[in-house]
Amino acid sequence: MKTATVVGSGPNGLAAAITLARAGLEVTVLEAAGTVGGGTRSSEAIVPGLLHDHCSAIHPMAVGSPFLRRVDLERYGLRWAHADLDCAHPLDDGSAGVLYRSITDTAAGLGADERLWRGLFEGPVAGYDAIGADIMRPLLRLPRHPIRLARFGIPATVPATWLARAFRTEAGRALFGGVAAHAFHPLHRPLTSSIGLGILTAGHRYGWAVAVGGSQRIADAMAAVLGDHGGKIETGVRVRSAADLPPADVTMWDLAPTAVADILGDRLPGRAARAYRRFRYGPGAFKVDFAVEGGVPWTAQAARRAGTVHLGGTFAEVAAGERDIHAGRMPQRPFVLVGQQYLADPGRSVGDIHPVWTYAHVPNGYTGDATEAIIAQLERFAPGFRDRVIGMSVCSTTDFATGNPNYVGGNIMTGAKDIPQLVFGPRKTLQPYDIGVPGHYLCSAATPPGPGAHGMCGANAAERALRLLR
Repeated sequence: MKTATVVGSGPNGLAAAITLARAGLEVTVLEAAGTVGGGTRSSEAIVPGLLHDHCSAIHPMAVGSPFLRRVDLERYGLRWAHADLDCAHPLDDGSAGVLYRSITDTAAGLGADERLWRGLFEGPVAGYDAIGADIMRPLLRLPRHPIRLARFGIPATVPATWLARAFRTEAGRALFGGVAAHAFHPLHRPLTSSIGLGILTAGHRYGWAVAVGGSQRIADAMAAVLGDHGGKIETGVRVRSAADLPPADVTMWDLAPTAVADILGDRLPGRAARAYRRFRYGPGAFKVDFAVEGGVPWTAQAARRAGTVHLGGTFAEVAAGERDIHAGRMPQRPFVLVGQQYLADPGRSVGDIHPVWTYAHVPNGYTGDATEAIIAQLERFAPGFRDRVIGMSVCSTTDFATGNPNYVGGNIMTGAKDIPQLVFGPRKTLQPYDIGVPGHYLCSAATPPGPGAHGMCGANAAERALRLLR
C-alpha cells in the first residue's frame, strides 16, 4: 500500500489527507499542536461555558465548497446555522448597509444601488455551483465554464476603489468595501474586487454560516471522515527537519512556504528555495474576544441581528486604513470585524452573557496593543458597549504566530494576496502545489484558491499528487 504523510491539520491538511485516504493510501497526519484544526479551533474562554472561535469563524466559502460537499460532513455531526442577517456595516448617522442572503432583499435596502447590486450578483449567484470548481482552483487553468466565469471575472479584475465608484449610496459602497477589505490588501490595487465579489457571491448562494458548537466542529468532522478511511492523526508532533519525517510516497505540507524552506533545507531546489524564502506576508490581525452582558448595544438596529458586523465607517475610511496597515502604519481607527456567532448558535452563550469575537487589521508584526482602538470602534457604533464588558481575552500578532506558525507576523491569510501570489501562489509556476521535491506538495492557504475553511487548497494539491503517483 502507498503511504502519505500530511504535516499540519488545518482544513487544508485534513482535506488533503481525506482525498489521499479515499484513494487508498495509508495516511498519517502530524500536528504540532495538541488539537487538530489549525485556524478552525474553538474553546471556552473568559467565562466557563462561553465558546469562542480562535480564528476562522464565519464560513460563506465553506458551506458551498466542492470538497466539503463531496465528503458530506453533516453525516459526521457538522451542522450549519445562520443569523437573521448575514452582515451589517454601520455608518455614523445610525444607518447601515445590510447584507441579507437574498439578493433581492439586499438590493432593495440599498435604494439607488438596487439595480447595480442585482446586476453584480444575480448572474454569478445563479451559476455559482457551475463555476465554483473554476473559482476554487488555480486561476491559470482552462475554465470549465468560460462564459459564466467571464461574467463573474471581469468586474473582479478591477481595484475595489474603481468598482466602488459605481455605487451611488454610501451604504452600498461601505457594504461592498467592508467585504473587499477581507483581502488585507490596499483597495486601490488590481484584483482587490475579486475577494469581495467572491465572498458576496458565495454568501448570497449559501449564506454566511457558522458551525454549531464552534468552528472546531468542522475540523472534528473532517478528522472523523479521515478515521473512517483508515487515516491516523498524531498530535503534539512538531516536524523541525526532514529527518523528522517518516518514509512516505507522498508528503503534503499544510505549512507556510518559509517554514517548508526551513524544514527541507538543502533538499529544496534552489529556485523553489529562493521563492519560498522571499514569500511575502501581508498585514496582521489583532484579536480581542469579549464576554458581553446583554449583547452589543448597536445604534443601527440591523447590527443587532447580524452574524457579522464590519466597523470602518465609509468606504474611503476603510480604504485609507488598509493603505496604512500595508505601509506599516497603525491607523487611529482600524477596520474591525465583529463576529456575533451566538445569534445563529445560542449554545455558545452562558445565560445573558454572550461571546463577541473581534479583530482589527494591523501592520504585520505589530507590537502595540490595539485593544483600546477596537473598543473605541465598538463604542463609536454602539455607545455603552464598554459598560457591558465583563471580561476579555487578547490575541496579539505575536500570539497568533505562536499559536499557529502559518500566521507569520499575525498574517492570518498565510501570505500577502497581491497579484503574483494570488495568481501563482508562492512561486511563478503553472503547478502551484509542486515544490520541486519528488512526492512533496504544498497544500496550505498560501496556494490557490487561498484562505478559508473550504479545504480546496488541500484537495487540489492531493489530486495533483494522485495524478503523478499513478
